Amino acid sequence: IDWLPVGGGEDHGYTAFMTSVDALVVGRNTFDTVMSFDSWPYGPKPVFVLTNRPLTSPPPPGAVLECLSGSPEQVVATLEARGFRHVYVDGGNVVQQFLQAGLIQSMTITRVPRLIGSGIPLFGALAHDIVLRHMGTTHYPSGLVTSVYAIGA
Repeated sequence: IDWLPVGGGEDHGYTAFMTSVDALVVGRNTFDTVMSFDSWPYGPKPVFVLTNRPLTSPPPPGAVLECLSGSPEQVVATLEARGFRHVYVDGGNVVQQFLQAGLIQSMTITRVPRLIGSGIPLFGALAHDIVLRHMGTTHYPSGLVTSVYAIGA
């Protein structure tokens, strides 16, 4: 993620978005990447790491972490039973699995003005087309563009 812009004072809507979610579901690779950051970006927001392997390092101070495993349907059922309603799903493979299972209702996609040569594609191959309904777009002086889409017609 060295391609992400740093500094410049632009929030890019991150604070408002994070305030709107109850919890995060992230893949193990995403979690391991975030653990390399200088500071924990999620504050006290609950973070559920999808993994079958134990975490190798202690959580950062103030982090609320839990490991989960299972199908996207099982993960959503677990989170719903615990009262979570608006969950941020992050990580290329995790996003793909939740999209394939029909469990994502809206997507906030921020495009960074840089073409990347390799990495895990956000969407990958899909079994069928997924119709998106554009809800709004915001552009920032840094060149980032954030669009919000509802899933389905």
